[in-house]
Amino acid sequence: MAGQRIGYVRVSTFEQNAQRQLDEVPVDRLFIDQASGKDTQRPQLETMLAFVREGDTVVVHSMDRLARNLDDLRRLVQQLTRRAIRIEFVKEGLTFTGEDSPMAHLMLSVMGAFAEFERSLLRERQREGIALAKQRGVYRGRKPSLSADQITGLKRRIAAGERKAHIARELGVSRETVYQYLRAPA
Repeated sequence: MAGQRIGYVRVSTFEQNAQRQLDEVPVDRLFIDQASGKDTQRPQLETMLAFVREGDTVVVHSMDRLARNLDDLRRLVQQLTRRAIRIEFVKEGLTFTGEDSPMAHLMLSVMGAFAEFERSLLRERQREGIALAKQRGVYRGRKPSLSADQITGLKRRIAAGERKAHIARELGVSRETVYQYLRAPA
């Protein structure tokens, strides 16, 4: 009995089109995560790993969509192939079955290293662009999580003895964000 074809898609932002990654690739079930490449919290990946069975094929657009770095990529591919689950990377045109040749393992390492290198270059260019924008005075940074009125209310409630965690949940921000607003000069 042939297994199912299971698709896994990861997009970094809500604006990215998840459907584009496996467009015209037939899959029986699709798991989609909205998470940064560096993010360790990928709930749909965990769900997909628990769902797939021996004989299934996991289909991913590219290596960098599956893994955060080369070590993560190798771990995931080995984890799947040890369970007799094939994994296909559409963009790279590579398939791993667990019975792969030494050349296939080399290709996995080389292609994974290139993806990790490309991500590092992207982060470096982003940092350089932000530094240049700051020099020109056009970089505004991230939009504040809370309005001035919310910050005033936050400080008033904390001064009244209300728990920071409760206030953070109510405002939809992390406790660390609350602490940052408390540390910020008035």
